[in-house]
Amino acid sequence: MDNNHTQNFDHLEYTVIRSNRKSICIEISPDLQIKVRAPQKMLDSQIRAFVASKDKWITDHLAIMQERLGSQAADTSRKPLSGSELAALAQKASIVIPERVKHFAPIIGVTYGRITIRHQKTRWRSCSSSGNLNFNCMLMTTTPELIDYVVVHELCHRKQMNHSPLFWAEVERALPNYKELRKELRQYSC
Repeated sequence: MDNNHTQNFDHLEYTVIRSNRKSICIEISPDLQIKVRAPQKMLDSQIRAFVASKDKWITDHLAIMQERLGSQAADTSRKPLSGSELAALAQKASIVIPERVKHFAPIIGVTYGRITIRHQKTRWRSCSSSGNLNFNCMLMTTTPELIDYVVVHELCHRKQMNHSPLFWAEVERALPNYKELRKELRQYSC
């Protein structure tokens, strides 16, 4: 059986890539191709339902990427985001990220202080000793699963302000597939 095949959902065409992974994720390549990476045994109906649930995220990110490409489609160098694009990402992040923090904090068993959204050039996030959380608005250019990973990572620092085995055990308790997500996050740049 071919592990890769193209499907359509409503107005979206996407390629399904099956592998020995544990979770499903969506990627949009620089040439605006939508790829859904899924576990080998996941049913097509489950994949379609997942894509349907991420329709708005996909549409928003396609629009952002199309705007970035603009008339410079032939230019292969990475173009910095405009001020309006960064503002749109920050606005979206200020809605999405606090929702995910609120979702995961009780699961991890921690409290938190202020949540700040910034455009940082080298960091996805940070956590202060007083419990304030800072997130990079560029997280909105990744996947929902990676946003959850970054949120969980920072919330676990509320228990362990280090990257010790105890810290990673906390992360794994909330996200058993964190190693896979951590690896995927490296494919993105701030």
